[in-house]
Amino acid sequence: MSSLGLSLVRGAVTSPFRRAGRPGAVLPAGREVLALTRIAPGPLAAYDGICGFAEPDVLPLTYPHVLGFPSAMRIMTGRGFPLPVLGLVHTWIEITGHRALAPGDPLELTVYADSLTPHRRGTEVTMVTEARLDGALVWESRSGYLSRHATGEPNAPGRPSPSASPPPAPRGTSAGLPAVAEWRLPAGLGRRYGAASGDRNPIHLHPLTARLFGFPRHIAHGMWTVARCLAQESGGGARGPGRIRSVRADFRSPVLLPATVTYAASGPDFEVRDGSRVHLTGHATREG
Repeated sequence: MSSLGLSLVRGAVTSPFRRAGRPGAVLPAGREVLALTRIAPGPLAAYDGICGFAEPDVLPLTYPHVLGFPSAMRIMTGRGFPLPVLGLVHTWIEITGHRALAPGDPLELTVYADSLTPHRRGTEVTMVTEARLDGALVWESRSGYLSRHATGEPNAPGRPSPSASPPPAPRGTSAGLPAVAEWRLPAGLGRRYGAASGDRNPIHLHPLTARLFGFPRHIAHGMWTVARCLAQESGGGARGPGRIRSVRADFRSPVLLPATVTYAASGPDFEVRDGSRVHLTGHATREG
């Protein structure tokens, strides 16, 4: 079993003994550091294929997050982490690439839990992944994961992250961006992406395992959706030429598999929707 699989098992065992929202909760201070002398070409090629990236000599902007995710899971399922990992909802992600990276770059990844933030629906933890090359910070991501619980303040807004972009469209409504492409997502998408990324969370694999967690069917990975959006634009697309340097994406509603969704974009803004239901909104910036 992979280290990520072991973390999911450990999370399933320990989650019932952790109570989100308890006063005085603190995050563990430890950091995981992973030295990557060589990125495995097979999983990277599979990732490029399932997400639609077509530049084999360029490391996709989202891929260091995939490489660091097992470390993030070990932290979130480790001793001293205050939130139950089962039921955590990935709510947003910000990624910044300070320079273009190649698959052969020997990266050093650092992963840690940065902050706990009150949210109108519970408590949100921010996880950080940083990539360094020859000691210089070349890439970083920040992700929000929400643990839902009673707060006593049902109408209080969630606190935004320090670098949050302007508020996106409300859940369940379309921002009206022009359609660029239609994607047909097969029932096996979650299993294929899970094999390429290592993220085999049961909510993404089969209808039966997803129903155990309250979903009517299995759902697409949020990080696949972000990666597919960037792959759509990697050749220029609606935002013109130039490397995509940063992205902020907010996950609005799950994509039940199989599905047909619309990718829409205008200027730096993009979204994935099904009719008027918005699944993801985002904002990307390019060099130059």
